[in-house]
Amino acid sequence: MWYIFQGAITICIALLAVNMILNLRSLHRLGKDDGEEPEELPLISILIPARNEERNITACLESLLRQDYPDYEILVLDDSSDDDTAALVEQIAARHHRVRLLRGEPLPDGWAGKPFACKQLAEEASGSWLLFTDADTVHAPNMLRSALTYSYSHQLSLLSGFPLQNATSFSQRVVIPLIYFFILSFMPLWWTQGSRKPKPGVTIGQFLFFNADDYRRMGGHEVVRSRILEDVWLGFETVRRGKRQGVADLSHVVSCRMYTGMHELYDGLSKWFYSITSVSPVIFILAIVFVSTIFLTPFILAAGHFVPLLPDWGWSMLIAMQLAVLLLMRLLIDLRFHQPRIYSISFPAGVSFWVLCSFRGAFRRISGAGIDWKQRHYTSESHVE
Repeated sequence: MWYIFQGAITICIALLAVNMILNLRSLHRLGKDDGEEPEELPLISILIPARNEERNITACLESLLRQDYPDYEILVLDDSSDDDTAALVEQIAARHHRVRLLRGEPLPDGWAGKPFACKQLAEEASGSWLLFTDADTVHAPNMLRSALTYSYSHQLSLLSGFPLQNATSFSQRVVIPLIYFFILSFMPLWWTQGSRKPKPGVTIGQFLFFNADDYRRMGGHEVVRSRILEDVWLGFETVRRGKRQGVADLSHVVSCRMYTGMHELYDGLSKWFYSITSVSPVIFILAIVFVSTIFLTPFILAAGHFVPLLPDWGWSMLIAMQLAVLLLMRLLIDLRFHQPRIYSISFPAGVSFWVLCSFRGAFRRISGAGIDWKQRHYTSESHVE
């Protein structure tokens, strides 16, 4: 029975490793051989929802104002900030005609904060293409041109993907690369992106590049108005309506600093799991148990064999192979997305932190405690305090 269990874990790890390698090989790097531009370059609207973003908004806007694309506008919506976000945007708008500040309306019932902010931005946008991006992003000068060229060449309604995550602290470097690790381990993007029929991909809210007509035909952010993870659900809605979604490696054209401290990191991942649990708490918990078993069991067995005073569960070449493949998978992610490679050995600590956040998110969903994000308290997908 023991060897059947070990054999099953080994097979699962091997399949996930193969899937990751296929994904990494097929994932297009935006900014390199993106295709052909349209003959007439359209107006692009860059739309930024901003709530208490005084520490990020200036760098974001300055990078966007350096785009080598000729025709674009930048709309920033101040979503009831109580810091200097609006004042900083006003100062930049006074010097640059491309930038315009919008004042957000009070949040209505049934809406989460970011979907409502994006809805207001889209209503004011004039572009044929809409880029929804976050205030904590920084963009290379060729970002807009690359996004348009790739989307036009591949007839996409939506382009999203994987920005470079600027992990600056020890905890961030341990934990944040696992976002891409899990996505590229479990999702067969090499298959979905190559399919003739539209199939789900990955949507990350730091970069959502929409064909404006397709966005409005599907109902825009109205169709995900109560969703905390509105980006994920927008991707599903796009494909459900028969539109093509593209996924790219954005690490050469977009960077982002998602979280600034351990507490914010803990809350951010808990929020993510809180929202996902709404699909099915039972299935979610079973999935977390499966992930924990596959990714942590080899390290627990290794610790028991090599660390004094811990129970020795036995040792085998299968366990050694499992450890080697898991650490190699983490190393591949760190190398592809420009993270310090030494942190690949922190893999079990990072997974443990993710599991802790997942159970916290699930508990707060099941208990009805809700979750806090951006100074708002969500007690359900449709109730915000």
